Amino acid sequence: MSTKLDRLLESIDPSRNLDKVSASVDQAINFFTMSRTTITDWDDYRYYLADFFRHVESVVLKLRDGAPVDREFYWGRCTIILNKEFGPSGFKTAFEIVRTGKDGGLYRILKTIADQMAEKYSQNEISARISKYWESLTFDEQLEAPDELLSKYGHLLPTEFTEGSAARLRVDFVKALEEYPNIIRRLRQIGS
Repeated sequence: MSTKLDRLLESIDPSRNLDKVSASVDQAINFFTMSRTTITDWDDYRYYLADFFRHVESVVLKLRDGAPVDREFYWGRCTIILNKEFGPSGFKTAFEIVRTGKDGGLYRILKTIADQMAEKYSQNEISARISKYWESLTFDEQLEAPDELLSKYGHLLPTEFTEGSAARLRVDFVKALEEYPNIIRRLRQIGS
């Protein structure tokens, strides 16, 4: 008989979250009209990326046509991703890549944005499931849960969680659960 923890880990398995969201994002990319390979005008660049972000979000989150069309809102979200990927003023670096068509050009920038969106959506879903699980436990179950994870899946966890008496696992139990899908994904990539 599976425990609450077993059911949670099954529900946050990468094949149920990360892979599905990535497939949905890929589908959104395929249906986005990419009529050009370079963009040389700054405003055209900003609007194009904002429209792309809105398109992906609408497809992945299954938003209806009523989704806001505020390009500045979506552009702001793009800049956060681009700065994370390419460093401070990464949105300017990305413009140079799009403008010149080098280093993967426009497709690379769109794929970068889409991949980061997929990661964020997946992480949000995983965090929500973990939060619901954790809140459903009694106090005693919360104390026992790290021991169950350690006994069943401790061999998969990084040593930072398991060394000594696994005190860090007990303190950062929710963080360990959030890392679990990434661990499983990396193990599967090594095995393939």
